[in-house]
Amino acid sequence: MWNWLKLAEKRVTKPLNENRAPVAVFPELERNIQYIKAQLGGSFDILYKHTRIGNNRACLIMDDGMCDNLLVTQQVVAPIMQLQKAPDAPAAQMAYIRDQISAGIDQKEDHTLDEVLADIVSGVVVLLIDGAPFCEGFGVQGFPKRSIDNAQTEVQERGAQEAFVESFKDNVALLRRRVRSPVARFELQEMGATSRTRVCVCYFADRADKQMIAQIKSRLQKAELDMVLGAGYLRPFLESDVRTIFTSVGTTERPDIACAEMAEGRAVILVDGTPFALIVPYLFAENFQSMDDYNHRPYYALFIRILKFFSFLISVFLPGLYVAVCTFHQELLPASMLYDVAVQESVTPFPVMAEAIFIHFLYEIVREAGLRMPKSVGHAVSIVGALVIGDTAVSAGLIAAPMLIVVAMTAISSFVVSKIYYPVSVMRFVFMLIGGLAGFYGIVLGFGVVLFNLCAVTAYGTPFLAPFSPLLVGALARDSFWRRSWKRLGKRELEVHALEK
Repeated sequence: MWNWLKLAEKRVTKPLNENRAPVAVFPELERNIQYIKAQLGGSFDILYKHTRIGNNRACLIMDDGMCDNLLVTQQVVAPIMQLQKAPDAPAAQMAYIRDQISAGIDQKEDHTLDEVLADIVSGVVVLLIDGAPFCEGFGVQGFPKRSIDNAQTEVQERGAQEAFVESFKDNVALLRRRVRSPVARFELQEMGATSRTRVCVCYFADRADKQMIAQIKSRLQKAELDMVLGAGYLRPFLESDVRTIFTSVGTTERPDIACAEMAEGRAVILVDGTPFALIVPYLFAENFQSMDDYNHRPYYALFIRILKFFSFLISVFLPGLYVAVCTFHQELLPASMLYDVAVQESVTPFPVMAEAIFIHFLYEIVREAGLRMPKSVGHAVSIVGALVIGDTAVSAGLIAAPMLIVVAMTAISSFVVSKIYYPVSVMRFVFMLIGGLAGFYGIVLGFGVVLFNLCAVTAYGTPFLAPFSPLLVGALARDSFWRRSWKRLGKRELEVHALEK
């Protein structure tokens, strides 16, 4: 079956472009320009400025939409146009302009035309001189970008309100502003044969495990991708080898959380064009934590984390337990409640399991429609969905009122732990099927399978369920359900790799 699917996929796809030998910069100016025009085609935004420097012909090439025109004029064009005395040799002219004439700091020397093409489309002005077997690039980037805004998905009460944006350098600056230490490392590499997306691995050199950093870089380098348009493209290459419905790679849009993760020895991965950062490795317990936990008193952080844990259990198991009770274990309900539930369910045309799956599936449709629709009509979709599900469906006898209460409790609880909403929504349907087919015994068995699977996940040497499995009392009492006061937390640091032992 799998071989047939692989053959079917090969018929409609083609392999990525194979690596070819780089083309060196030609000494002849015209050959370089012809090659660049052949590769870039007739793109209107690529500008060519022909000029003369002394007795040599030269050309400036730039991408109009990726450069700041003011910087181009002040740092590159004007100094070159006003050049009076320069060496006659082309290579010496290039060095003289780089060292004595250009006012910019961001400069690089390219010896291959592949590097030249990558620089041009990245917002670098490239200078070619006839007779020089290399060229000089001047960084004058000025492409459109979104300003720093509030966090949308990780809203905090007392924490910082700014979040990552699509601009790669702005995101690095947000981290640098919070961690003014030389131990912070930001190492850059390009991914995607076509997109050439910049990916940055951020970590603290004195806390992150060197083998873990080397393994992360190796996995990213081996990732065969043609386009990298978001952080989600890289997640499968960074996850644990053990397959699980949960992920061992976290995400955050908050710079303060990213810095806190780096302080514990983790690596944060920034992808150019994505306002979210990846966190490696990521523990299951961190889904129930937030930055506000560390801004409130410890007793209130304990209360909130327990609340999130019970909300997680409700969102996963409540529909399945309701189906199991109504189908197999009616004796567990008090007599008065059992009578009311029986009366409500007797007027519905569907079995309890089919009714639960139908109403939860309808809820997911309404939620997805409200999420994807424009904001101007998104609230209208939610209102119409609530009226259809809440009033009309019950009045028409399609669903029972107790089932509506279960759906409402499940929906609200699932948003308390929003970081794991997607695996929770799938697990909910699985446990509804198990509860309708095997009752409590099937639910307990299914929970055991999920628990064993989570215990088997190890990301970069760190157990996914640490510090619960394996049980580490010191880490458990420090910052799991219970958070110690900053008088104790601030004295000793905890690195994530200490949880291996």
